[in-house]
Amino acid sequence: MDSRAVGGNRYSRMISSAAMLPSILAVGIFLQTLIPVLSTVSWEDWWTYDGISGPAFWGLINPEWSLCNKGRRQSPVNLDPEKLLYDPNLTELHVDRQRVDGMICNTGHSVMFYLENGTKNHINITGGPLSYKYQVYEIHIHYGQQDEMGSEHSINGYSFPAELQIFSFNSQLFANYSDAVQRSHGIVVLSLLLQLGDLSNPELRILTDHLDMIKYSGDEVPVKRLSVADLLPATHYYMTYDGSTTVPACHETVTWLILNKPIYITKQQLYSLRGLMQGSKKNQGMAPLGNNFRPPQPLHNRLVRTNIDFNLRKDDEKYCPSMHKDVYYKANDWKPH
Repeated sequence: MDSRAVGGNRYSRMISSAAMLPSILAVGIFLQTLIPVLSTVSWEDWWTYDGISGPAFWGLINPEWSLCNKGRRQSPVNLDPEKLLYDPNLTELHVDRQRVDGMICNTGHSVMFYLENGTKNHINITGGPLSYKYQVYEIHIHYGQQDEMGSEHSINGYSFPAELQIFSFNSQLFANYSDAVQRSHGIVVLSLLLQLGDLSNPELRILTDHLDMIKYSGDEVPVKRLSVADLLPATHYYMTYDGSTTVPACHETVTWLILNKPIYITKQQLYSLRGLMQGSKKNQGMAPLGNNFRPPQPLHNRLVRTNIDFNLRKDDEKYCPSMHKDVYYKANDWKPH
C-alpha cells in the first residue's frame, strides 16, 4: 500500500483534524493515538518526504525512530568550505573495480540499485578514514523535481539537482547490512553530488537507461555489469564526518564520505527520473517520486574533516589545480549561469 494512499484515504478525516493543531508537540500526541490504528500498516508505507508524515515528524510517528528528531549526529548536513578541518592522516580511498549485477527498483521512496546477493565478487571500500573493510550493498538516488534542489547534502547552502549514495556495511564485524546499520562503525556511505552537464557519467547511464521500466512503486528490473568504481568522479579528495542514515530510523552509525567533485547527469536523465511515481501501477493518481530528500540537519559541533590541504601554494609540486582558489565545491562555482 502506498504511503500517500494511507494518508490520503483511510485517515484523511483524522489528518484533516490534526492539521488544525498548533504545534509539533500537539501533532506528536495526535500521531501517538494513531499507533493502534496503524498496527496493521507497515511503517515503511507510512513515512514520506512531505506533510504530516514528512521528515519533521518521522521521530514522532514511530517511537523506534526517535533519533530522527532527538539525535545529535544526524544527516545530511550543509558543508561549509570555510569550516573544513584538514587531516593529513586521511589517505586515498580504494573501491574494488570489478563489475556487478543487480536490480534497480522504484521503492516508492527512492530509486535504488541492490547488488546481487549471491555474487562472489563483492565490491569493497577501504582506505581513507576507515579502519575496516566495507562491502557495497546498495545505491540510492535522491533528486528534485526542479534543478535547484534534489541533493541531500548541500555545499555552502547550495543544493545540486541530485545525489547518488553508495551504501556499504562493515563486513569484517557484521554478517549483513541489517545488523551493521544498528552498530557503531557499521555503515559507510560514499556521496556523489550530481551536476547538470551535456554528457553523463557512463555508469550512471547504465542505471538511468532502465528508468522507463520502473515507473511505479514496486517495479524492478535487472541491471548487468555495473562498475561502482567508475561511477566515482576523477578525484582523490573528499570530506568526511560521522552521521546517520537519512531515512527512518535515522541510525547514527554512518561514516559519510562526500567526494570533492560532482559527476554529471543530463537534462534527459533528470526528465526520466522526474517521470517516476510514488504509487503502484494500480494507484496511478499518486504524486511524483521526486523531491525525495531530507533537509540538512544541525552539525552540533561535529567536525568535518578533509584531505584537501588548502595551504598548499601553486608553486608546490604537490599542488592540485582543482583545489585552493578553484575549490570544486565553492557554491558559486556550480550555480547555473
